[in-house]
Amino acid sequence: MTTLLKTPPHGASGSQVVTRSSPEGDMKLVGAVSGLEYLKGLVTSKAVLPICALLDFEPIAFEHGKAVFAGTPAEVHYNPMGTVHGGFAATLLDSALGSAVHTMLQPGFCYTTIELKVNYVRPLRSSTGRVTCEGTVIHNGSRIATAEAWLRDASGKLYAHGTTTCLIFRV
Repeated sequence: MTTLLKTPPHGASGSQVVTRSSPEGDMKLVGAVSGLEYLKGLVTSKAVLPICALLDFEPIAFEHGKAVFAGTPAEVHYNPMGTVHGGFAATLLDSALGSAVHTMLQPGFCYTTIELKVNYVRPLRSSTGRVTCEGTVIHNGSRIATAEAWLRDASGKLYAHGTTTCLIFRV
């Protein structure tokens, strides 16, 4: 088990502790089951994913070639200009894009992002409410995969969209 401590921003009090299984154990499981089985297991087990805990978003659903994540932008995500930092949207997009690719992989294979392109359409704020990011695979080859994703609010308004290129490799 690994314990991670999330510390508050400058001047704030409190902290959050995140406990999870070891990364080595995760890689053994990745090598033993398909990408789709692995990701569906994360949702059903309610596993704590460190990046999700740190930025307060969650995996929602996985299907063959598709991944959905959701989160609620908050003031803790703000940049100095008074809007949510672009990294929040980029992380949701990267998670949905990469996971969509991962749903296509056979046991023993994994991926890494080699290119991420993000287009910000409008600023996120804490008043935006919950946003959902849906990623879909465009191409799934033996070594390279591409995907596209959209980040929308509850009414369907687009906030950001992006694409990725992923390298597929044996675990």
